[in-house]
Amino acid sequence: MKPRESPSLLKDLPRGAEVLIIRLRSLGDVVLLTPALSALNSWRPDLRLCVLVEPALAPVLEGNPAVAEILEMQGFLSTAAKLHRRHFSAVYNQHAGPTSALLTAAIGAPKRICWTRRQFSFVYNVLVPDPGNKIHTVEHRIEQFYATGLPRGPIPPAQVYPQQDACAAVAKKLAENGVPQDAKYAVIHPGAKYFTKRWSLDNFIALAQWLKRKHAIAPVFSVGAMEKQIADELCQKCGRQFALLDSLDLRELIALISGARIVIGNDSGPAHLAAAAACPVVAIFGSSSSVHWAPWRTAHRVVQNDFPCNPCAGDRCYAFAEPRCIMSVTLEQVKTACDLLLAESAHTERLQSL
Repeated sequence: MKPRESPSLLKDLPRGAEVLIIRLRSLGDVVLLTPALSALNSWRPDLRLCVLVEPALAPVLEGNPAVAEILEMQGFLSTAAKLHRRHFSAVYNQHAGPTSALLTAAIGAPKRICWTRRQFSFVYNVLVPDPGNKIHTVEHRIEQFYATGLPRGPIPPAQVYPQQDACAAVAKKLAENGVPQDAKYAVIHPGAKYFTKRWSLDNFIALAQWLKRKHAIAPVFSVGAMEKQIADELCQKCGRQFALLDSLDLRELIALISGARIVIGNDSGPAHLAAAAACPVVAIFGSSSSVHWAPWRTAHRVVQNDFPCNPCAGDRCYAFAEPRCIMSVTLEQVKTACDLLLAESAHTERLQSL
């Protein structure tokens, strides 16, 4: 076997072997790892798949039957020492940054897998060709496992598992915000990491009014803890016209999205949570690639206008004085996407009830 190839690695692992998968940051990345975990577990359910994530992201994997153990990244030295004592048979570095590379080296597993042309590549004894960003992130992530022996086949959907206590907590918060337990509601997420990915808040407000008027769906705005400015602006413009949940932890956000009739938002982590919860989702794209980051294997609509500069890093507008990509998306485009998706969902529900 050549030092950079190992097509039978997974097949040759003994029954009950522990495999560590490192996926530090971010929310969407952890969600989009779950299809690969499901595929690997379906093929070899005897393997113990352990996943190392940031503590804040652990709820994404809570209740996932493919995951034997969720491990949380604490301090580097303490985490490295703890994992070194575990004697993992293989470590897959899906994060591929310098911290995860040094952690992989410290763990000292016999098989250490990562992509080619990554930092500290000498750490790894199995290097998988990087398929690039012209394919979906899910297809990219699962390639490490295909290259080491997982049989190719249909890739499962992403999955999250809302927990009963979190659902109860969310139901209480919705009721306190004027959304009764049996009401149909839409989750609207106006945040995103970069301004080049954030659709106008005024557009989201107009969309919420339209959803309430035309579809009799209660709009629920979900705003992250780091998005206080958006929450303040929403309150200033709307008062208590709409429900606003701005203090949910991740477990509660999963529960909220799982009960929604539809989710509408920018390209960000909640859109991927919606797909993983099998909730219809309208994803609005600006500077990022919808090929790479579209909702995976769920009823969805992507709203994006083509620009020759797309995609870009998104931290600033590289081609214009303002981010025309996200600003060009019209309210009518998003309304149309919602109409079509809600009609499809209603039709599916009627068929399932027959």
